[in-house]
Amino acid sequence: MENTLNILSRKAGFNTALRHFQTVTAFVEEIGEGYNFADVINEQLSEGSLQRYQVRSMLNALLVEKFGYAFRSHNMNVAVESADKIVAALAKWGRIQFVVAYHHPQAGLIVLNPRDESQWAEALPLAKDELLVVYAGSSGTTLDDSVLSSAVDDFYKILYGKSVKEKKEYLGPVKRRSAKRTTEQPVAKPKVSAKSVPKSDGEKGAAAPAAAEDSVIATGPIGSKRITPRYSVLVTNELFHNGNVEAWKKIIQSYRGKYAGLDVLIWYENERINDINALFKWGKVKHGTPIMFSVAGDAIKDVSKLQRYLFEGASPRFEVFLHGSVDRVLDLF
Repeated sequence: MENTLNILSRKAGFNTALRHFQTVTAFVEEIGEGYNFADVINEQLSEGSLQRYQVRSMLNALLVEKFGYAFRSHNMNVAVESADKIVAALAKWGRIQFVVAYHHPQAGLIVLNPRDESQWAEALPLAKDELLVVYAGSSGTTLDDSVLSSAVDDFYKILYGKSVKEKKEYLGPVKRRSAKRTTEQPVAKPKVSAKSVPKSDGEKGAAAPAAAEDSVIATGPIGSKRITPRYSVLVTNELFHNGNVEAWKKIIQSYRGKYAGLDVLIWYENERINDINALFKWGKVKHGTPIMFSVAGDAIKDVSKLQRYLFEGASPRFEVFLHGSVDRVLDLF
């Protein structure tokens, strides 16, 4: 226990913690004013002013500890393809603020405002056995814990397609407010005196490790990724045979080589395909059958170009990707 605060003993660690606390404090104000937690953090993530590894700790600290949200974690009994019913129901439940945290098997933690249909696109379909946590808090007038817990239970029922009798405690106008920009207070840089500037190579060498540590601590591990919607690639070859499989391998290898932080996920009949060879072995993927793909990571690029190449790789023209040595990485992107 005595070493738990060691990160604060260095300037880089202290400043990282300070920036995190300032961000959390700003979120307290916004959530208290009626903004949805998911809307706020997703805007900050898209702007780059918040890192994904920071989000997980905020969920409990702010929603549960600070604002007293009810919550229930649940492993999905079945896969859920659509959120239309839950979006429609929540349009009337204006007295309750909902936040959903879904642990996507490839993209990691996705936090969303379930009233916003566009935010569901990143998470759907919700896969069987994956973890989903639903948080419910008061929006405006403070509600009893029993009402909030009941709202969480009803949320799950609707998500699974069951009917729920509306409760008057839920009903009210929904405050549709877009999240405002959180301005992060800059951390003051310490003044450096002339005496502290290294004047010899030996002194410069001694200063280098501190700079490297500063970079590592400030960046931090990224706990989860963004994921695109699934895009369709129609098989136009007579069937998706071994040549098409090898072409797709080369295309995906080229994409990953260009964008090392991105991953290409393949889906067939709503199942995640970990080994592309399985598409050939099954013998089920014939002419006119769609194969789906999505891209996971941060700063996602060239998805449309990837889709065009995959389409060609699933066509009779696949051989263009197979020229050259076996271990050659194609320069496609």
